[in-house]
Amino acid sequence: MNLLKEKMFKYDAARNARAAGIYPYFREIQSDQDTEVTINGKKVLMFGSNAYLGLTNHPKVIEASINATKKYGTGMAGSRFLNGTLDIHTELENKLANFVGKEDALVYSTGFNVNQGVIGCITGREDYIIWDELDHASIIEGNRASLSNKLKFRHNDMESLEKQLQKCEADKVKLIVVDGVFSMEGDVINLPELVKLAKKYNANVMIDEAHGLGVMGRNNNGKGVHDHYGLTDDMDLIMGTFSKSLASIGGFIAADEATIDYLRHNSRPYIFSASITPGATAAASAALDILIAEPERVKNLWDNTHYALEGFRQMGCEIGHTSTPIIPLFIRNNEKTFMITKALFEEGIFVNPVVSPAVAPKDTLIRFSLMATHTKEQVDMAIEKIGVIFKKFEVMNVLA
Repeated sequence: MNLLKEKMFKYDAARNARAAGIYPYFREIQSDQDTEVTINGKKVLMFGSNAYLGLTNHPKVIEASINATKKYGTGMAGSRFLNGTLDIHTELENKLANFVGKEDALVYSTGFNVNQGVIGCITGREDYIIWDELDHASIIEGNRASLSNKLKFRHNDMESLEKQLQKCEADKVKLIVVDGVFSMEGDVINLPELVKLAKKYNANVMIDEAHGLGVMGRNNNGKGVHDHYGLTDDMDLIMGTFSKSLASIGGFIAADEATIDYLRHNSRPYIFSASITPGATAAASAALDILIAEPERVKNLWDNTHYALEGFRQMGCEIGHTSTPIIPLFIRNNEKTFMITKALFEEGIFVNPVVSPAVAPKDTLIRFSLMATHTKEQVDMAIEKIGVIFKKFEVMNVLA
C-alpha cells in the first residue's frame, strides 16, 4: 500500500468543487493584467488583482524590464550572497530605503521569502514574536521557522496585545509583527496604539506593507501605513512587496544598517535562494519611479475606493471594517461563495473567493479589489451585477 498516495487522495475538496462545476481557481488569463482581461476568449472586468496602481502594462515598466533583460540576461544563476548581485539590485535597495525612510534595504526574490527569512532568524530562542491572528500566511511561516516564543493576539485588539506583552520577560527581545493593511479584510492596523504599547514594554515593531505600499501614505505618497500615521521612526523593520503596486515580483526589508547587515549574512531564504531576475528588478525600480512622480495615481485609487465603498454600503453589503481598496463582501457560506463567484464570472466580473480553511466557514467572502485605472463605469457595472447575483442567492442584508 502506498501510504503517501492514499493520504493525498483523501484530499477531495478540489475534486468535489470541479465535479460540481464551481471550481474557481487557476483561471487562465490570456491578456495583460489590466482592468479588463481575457479568459477563454471572453473579456471580463478584473476586480481580483493586487495591481493597485495599474502599472503592470505601463510602457516604461515594460521597457525597463526588456532593456535589463537584454543587458544582463534572463536570470542570475546564483544567490545574492555569491554570484547573483547586480548593480541594479543595489540601486533598487538604495531607492527603497530612501523611499520608506530607513538607512538600508535588502531585496529578496519574493515577498513571501522576506517574511519567512526575516522573522525566521532575527530573534533568538529566549525572545518573543507577537503577532496578529489575521497576519498573512508568510508571517505565519516566518513564525514557524523561528525558534523564539510565539504569542498571538486577537485581530487589531490592543488590549489583547498588551496582555501578551505582559507575558514576556522584560530583558528579552519582543518583536511585534503585523500587516499594515490586512490582505483579506482590508482594514488597517491600529498603529498609533500599537506603537504606544511597544514603547511601554520596550518592544520592537515590524510592519508588513505588502498592501500598504502604493496605497497608503500622506499626500498620496504611497509610502505605506507607517507614513500615513507619521510613525516611520518607530518602525524597526518595514517590509514590502513588488507583486502589488510595483508591478513585478520580489520583496524587500528596510531597517537600520546593522539589522540589514545581520540579515544579509544570516537570513537563509535570502542566502540560499537565487536572486531576483534583472527584468523583475528593473520593472520594480521603474514602477517605484512612477509612483513617486505620479501621486495622482494613488489619488485615483482612493477616488475609486471611496466610490465603491459607498456603492456597496448603499446596496446593503456586509463589508466589515475595510477602509481600503480591498473590499470583503461577506457571504458566510463556503458553497454559496463558490457559486456566486461562478455566477459573477459568467456575468463578466472576475472576483476572488476566500473560503475555509483560509477563513472560518462563517467568515467566507468575496474579495473585491480596486485599481487606480478602473473607470467609474466599470465599478458601476460590477456593483450592479453583484447586487443582482447577491439578491438571487439571498445573501443577507442586500437591498438591491
